[in-house]
Amino acid sequence: MQQPVHDLPALFKQLGLANEPAAIEAFIRRHAPLPDNCRLADAPFWSPVQAAFLREEILEDAD
Repeated sequence: MQQPVHDLPALFKQLGLANEPAAIEAFIRRHAPLPDNCRLADAPFWSPVQAAFLREEILEDAD
């Protein structure tokens, strides 16, 4: 059985963020790069709900 592949727009939608290409590019420009010692889920720009979602998905090894 083939695993589903979720793209970046799908992730942004799950996070409740605008998921058009221009919005994704603007978000990345605004928040990149993360410091080497900062895990993605610990980045300061996430809401508590977004950070919890990312942590949960990382623990589940989601795509």
